[in-house]
Amino acid sequence: MHETDVSVMNQIEYLENQNWIRRLHPPGRIGIIGGGQLGRMITIEAKRMGYRVIVLDPMPDSPAGQLADQQIVAAFSDMAALRKLSQSADVLTYEFEHLDISTLDALEARGARLIPSAKTLEIIQNKYHQKVRLRKIGVQVPDFVRIDSLEALEEAFLVFGGRLVLKTCRDGYDGKGTWIVTEQAQLKPAYEAFSGEEIMAEAFADFAMEVSILAARGREGVKLYPIAENVHEDGILMHSSVPARLPEETKAEIQRIAMKILEAFDDYGLFCIECFVDEYNHILVNEIAPRPHNSGHYTIEACITSQFEQLLRVITGMPLGSTALLAPCVMWNLLGQGEGRGAYEVRGSERLLSEEACYLHLYGKKETGPLRKLGHVTVLGESIEAAQEKAKNVMCSISIETLEREALYEGRN
Repeated sequence: MHETDVSVMNQIEYLENQNWIRRLHPPGRIGIIGGGQLGRMITIEAKRMGYRVIVLDPMPDSPAGQLADQQIVAAFSDMAALRKLSQSADVLTYEFEHLDISTLDALEARGARLIPSAKTLEIIQNKYHQKVRLRKIGVQVPDFVRIDSLEALEEAFLVFGGRLVLKTCRDGYDGKGTWIVTEQAQLKPAYEAFSGEEIMAEAFADFAMEVSILAARGREGVKLYPIAENVHEDGILMHSSVPARLPEETKAEIQRIAMKILEAFDDYGLFCIECFVDEYNHILVNEIAPRPHNSGHYTIEACITSQFEQLLRVITGMPLGSTALLAPCVMWNLLGQGEGRGAYEVRGSERLLSEEACYLHLYGKKETGPLRKLGHVTVLGESIEAAQEKAKNVMCSISIETLEREALYEGRN
């Protein structure tokens, strides 16, 4: 199966309501729930393609709101504001999973077109339900169990061989809501740290590589993107390299798994499937995100069609675009440094801008914070190794300086 052009005409039956995604021509109106960096990059592509964009986010002048035609400033749980968004837009999508399903159900009941649907989001946003669904369809995942007492956690610790990952079933991201337990003494504090939350335990996966694959499903089929090789630290993605350095048969198996998942969810949208690959190239699915993903940012410069344009093609009922890789590449996240917080300045980008095939993206966030995602850098090269070397060199030149720290420094002189 070729990873850049996968038709499902003969593999997956169309949805019974396949015409539910009506073709939306520019300047149709697109509503985005969430105004962060993903919403911003969706907005950039939507405006390039001639669409109008309305964003809902509680933070005034959000990263996406800065570029959209309109921002509705309201909480994500504000039903009146969501209704206003729905009435102002022809189709809705979202940039993150932590939304109240009952409000989305109510929107759909009133005729809102939400892609992916609330039904899909309800399964994916709860990691336990997500894993149950994956196991049911025969997709391999780490062993897991729901935890409702300290005794249950202690039992899981023994069953999983003295190593496990305790995580909240909802709302976790970038390492938040996750605790790796490797010693008996950690069990009680880990359990108490998640007091009052729905939690689950997973067997610790001994992996050689973390990878992800983006899959888009539209009216006329499916497109799969090249597989990204990801490096995380403390649960936060640091950088991705594409294409992943895997045997061809392992890549083909990851593609097969992605197709199986899309068939099971039977919905339209853009999905990111994260996997663990061990030293024997066995594959375990870790998580699914029903939206553009950090590990897919490389697609903006390195693929014919970016993940953001692809999502827009899906939700507007347009033909899907080619996902062919133009060149090996590396995407590196630009994160808040140290303990600095507040207003900031990005320095040293002149080194990056003097290099060929190096691209800087900043998200328009007004304040920095420890490890906060402020932007990313994508570097193309003749090989993965060449791109990685160039990326390391340019990233060393960039720094995030808080303005408060600079003012204090000047005051001492």
